[in-house]
Amino acid sequence: MADSDGDYQADDASEDEFGDHQVTSGTPAGSRTRTRTDKLKKGSRKGGKAAWEDLQRSWDAVVEGADGTLAGTIEGLAEAQKRARLLKDTTPLQRGIIRHLVLVLDMSFAMLEKDLLPSRHQLSTAYASEFVREYFEQNPISQLAIIGMRDGIAVRISDMGGNPEDHLEKLQACVKQDPQGNPSLQNALEMCRGALFHTPSHGTREVLIVYGALMSSDPGDIHDTLHSLIKDRIRVSIVGLAAQVAICEELCSKTNGGDTSSYNIALDEHNFRDLLLEITTPPVTRTTEQSNASLLMMGFPSRTLAAPETTNYCACHHRPTREGYQCTRCGVRVCRLPAECPGCGLTLILSTHLARSYHHLFPLRNWAEVPWSEAKRSKSCYSCLSLFPDVPGRNSSGGNAKTQDKPDRPTVKGLSESGRYACEVCHNHFCIDCDVYTHEVLHNCPGCQSDTRGAMQAAAEANGTAMEVDS
Repeated sequence: MADSDGDYQADDASEDEFGDHQVTSGTPAGSRTRTRTDKLKKGSRKGGKAAWEDLQRSWDAVVEGADGTLAGTIEGLAEAQKRARLLKDTTPLQRGIIRHLVLVLDMSFAMLEKDLLPSRHQLSTAYASEFVREYFEQNPISQLAIIGMRDGIAVRISDMGGNPEDHLEKLQACVKQDPQGNPSLQNALEMCRGALFHTPSHGTREVLIVYGALMSSDPGDIHDTLHSLIKDRIRVSIVGLAAQVAICEELCSKTNGGDTSSYNIALDEHNFRDLLLEITTPPVTRTTEQSNASLLMMGFPSRTLAAPETTNYCACHHRPTREGYQCTRCGVRVCRLPAECPGCGLTLILSTHLARSYHHLFPLRNWAEVPWSEAKRSKSCYSCLSLFPDVPGRNSSGGNAKTQDKPDRPTVKGLSESGRYACEVCHNHFCIDCDVYTHEVLHNCPGCQSDTRGAMQAAAEANGTAMEVDS
């Protein structure tokens, strides 16, 4: 009687052949030999290594310093992470500084997953609050609305407005609601179209979706909604929390002129935050209508106080208040700026809001890394006066001291080996902390702003002209 299990071919076999054993019943000997030979050839191409042996482990790049500690390497990696946020294109481009954006949050069953701690829902809500603050910090004269997706419908969380406090209050109320049901991209996009329908043509129309599901429960054909978004010039950006979805990539590609960079998948918690904060930068203007120069009427009210023993009411929230801003056209009082006058619809802002939006049009150029050959020009940061690492081979006593070893720092693109970063205009040296603070908050070089050589030269020329006239 034939053996039902077949003959096990493992005699005198190598270790690699144990995983390739075949059952003789129903399998010709010639094909079994060819299969084993082909697999051995494939293994020989890889040099006899398994797939897991070729992995690049992050701890292999950590090198001890000369003193036997990891302090220099850890500081270098921290600087590399800070520096990576600044290495972006600083080419001056025409951007829409008056933005109208709708933030769509996935509140379906998929947000109950805990692959992002503490959960997708709690983390996305926390990062959404941070996004709202940063959005209005970078775009003070823009407006924002928030929509949620749950139970197959779209839920309006906050209306279109320019007051970040109103949006944050509504977001805090959503944290207590547990995600449930299926998401619906079509219903959410249709509600976004309705919210952006009455926005003026001089501003941008954008939709940002935080999507955690792999499906969408739509009542109709979502491609009809896609054609409507393209017709209304609405740009869609999506940050996914799971795998890529084909319809999401199609939405971002066709609404952004074929550019697929607006669809990204978050790798971890830090990458999720970085992807959200990247969208706070205004997009480049593409349409001809937005590129044409046009005038926009705005009001610049002054802060006023109510008379003693009296109380005024703000027209925006209908609350009693003793201070506020009075519309320059109709005299209606509002409590916060920027805002749109409830009486006449005039945009009310401060001059500082325009100044904060201006840096997007002419961004501060990235500072260059200073090599050790040029590091001897400075001993401390020009801005905060923090001391720089000593230059190798430099001895303050002037004797023939032994050359110092260079500090162990990881070789990362954009990271300075000397810990110094130089402005290409004023040529002053700054530390990494001042580099990050200047490019993310100040948007102006402290060295260029404190350089008085141009003013002194102009004053000297003026004095010289005056002396010539007097003579």
